[in-house]
Amino acid sequence: MSITLDLSRVSNAPAVKAPVNLSGLTRAGLRQALIDAGVCPPEKAKMRASQVWSWIHHYGVTDFAAMSNVAKDMQAKLAEHFTLARPEVVERQVSKDGTRKWLIRTAPGIEIETVYIPDVGRAGALCVSSQVGCTLNCTFCHTGTQKLVRNLTAAEIVAQVQVARDDLGEWPSPKEDRRLSNIVFMGMGEPLYNLDNVSDAIDIISDNEGIALSRRRITVSTSGVVPQLQALGDRTAAMLAISLHATNDPLRDVLVPLNKKYPLDQLMAAIRAYPGLSNARRVTFEYVMLKGVNDSPEEARALLKLIEGIPAKINLIPFNPWPGVDYECSDWKTIERFAAILNKAGYASPIRTPRGRDILAACGQLKSESEKVRASALRKAEQAAGAEAA
Repeated sequence: MSITLDLSRVSNAPAVKAPVNLSGLTRAGLRQALIDAGVCPPEKAKMRASQVWSWIHHYGVTDFAAMSNVAKDMQAKLAEHFTLARPEVVERQVSKDGTRKWLIRTAPGIEIETVYIPDVGRAGALCVSSQVGCTLNCTFCHTGTQKLVRNLTAAEIVAQVQVARDDLGEWPSPKEDRRLSNIVFMGMGEPLYNLDNVSDAIDIISDNEGIALSRRRITVSTSGVVPQLQALGDRTAAMLAISLHATNDPLRDVLVPLNKKYPLDQLMAAIRAYPGLSNARRVTFEYVMLKGVNDSPEEARALLKLIEGIPAKINLIPFNPWPGVDYECSDWKTIERFAAILNKAGYASPIRTPRGRDILAACGQLKSESEKVRASALRKAEQAAGAEAA
């Protein structure tokens, strides 16, 4: 028996490309995009790009028609070739402590969570994601159990800041009395595995004629991708945070499996060589407190020896449990004793107050937890529908 495929309905038309979102282009990229699309001639591209840039990143507009100092014909050309659309906010939650969390859909099947934490940094910090999912499989982190889908684009990273500023009412960009004063790349994913897009996003966020956040108020957290640390410092001048959690290789191999590839001696050498590291630009070591695992006085003293001579502060993070995990959070007295040893040695070691636990926005609880909740609700709905059908 032969089978003939009917291809008569298959379209030969080329796939329509989605318009480029100008929010994700650097200044140089924006100038070139205007030239390539024939929006303006090369000799006027710098001026036109500056105008458009201000409307996007200072005023936060989402419609080219709102650009009042841009000619109507240029507005039409911009709208023909580009977009300024925000991604869809699927869900917005506000914690009893003021923490806000947005579930953002940037494309079909691409969802990320972004969290705003008030009273952190100068005024408030936004925790942004750099990937959908993660490859690191840190055993204490629920977010890390979600498989990597893909890197986020620069536009998708910047969009998280735009969504937060929309909600906080921070357009045009305020110079004083900001509610969003700090950016931390501590959401989903490993930023140094997406350095090109992270670097472009930081260039956009820190530009003085736009969102205008100082690079000293932008922190990139990494689990220790050693070969990229130098490039991170050279390209972004961002503050560095290290997801450390252990003082010896055997334990860190378990907690942060990336350590098997880049062990502590390599990581600490790269940190000491980080561009711009000084008492005014200290590295932050993040240390999650796990009961009976890494919270003893001996571990505190080992931590001091490990980071000796490095301008640093240590954030002690009470563990946020999740279903099925084998770890428990250290007792509060144990955490305070650990902090006291570090403080006595001259290191600032604040204990991070868990924020947003009631909306699943605390450290290590992003998207994977909300997916579990939505999946549970879907199962209940399916079961109810099945019962009705029966």
